[in-house]
Amino acid sequence: MEKQRLEAFSDGVIAIIITVMVLEFKEPAGASWSDLRPLLPVLSSYLLSFVFLGIYWVNHHHLFQAARFVNGRILWANLLLLFWLSLTPFVTAWMGATHFAQGPVALYGVVLLLAAISYYVLARSLVGLHGRESAIATAIGEDRKGKISLALYLAAVLVSFKAAWFSCLLYVVVAVMWLIPDPRIEKVLSERHK
Repeated sequence: MEKQRLEAFSDGVIAIIITVMVLEFKEPAGASWSDLRPLLPVLSSYLLSFVFLGIYWVNHHHLFQAARFVNGRILWANLLLLFWLSLTPFVTAWMGATHFAQGPVALYGVVLLLAAISYYVLARSLVGLHGRESAIATAIGEDRKGKISLALYLAAVLVSFKAAWFSCLLYVVVAVMWLIPDPRIEKVLSERHK
């Protein structure tokens, strides 16, 4: 199957998720800069989630640049990823509204963890479809960064009921790890096109 419809659909869903998140904002009660202070937790949770969604969008784009085609398994794996990402506006709003309380921080981490597992399944499914010698298999390799991210998300969820602030710090660490796009796919693709 061609991959273009999957890519276009995924781009659209992620754009809608980001739009829904920003529509959750309520304007400040007054007109002074100090009236923004009560909104700082909401803005902080939005910023963190926007970064995560951006990271997923960039890496999803890179992943499918290396893919030549898809099958039904890939379509379902991609839908599973989009399902978990679609819960981002809910957990983001709850975490911000409760000023990063333990329960919302834990649920936020669960959504991040399940999205990361889904992305891992999607990537491995693409490797399985294209073969171990394919550009996508070469680019993904052992995916140490992905495995470290999964471990950090799990740790953040487990620690969230004792120290929600530390969980948030772990979420930021994972985001920083992924802010610089993974150059492996671009490198492999440029080498194969020479």
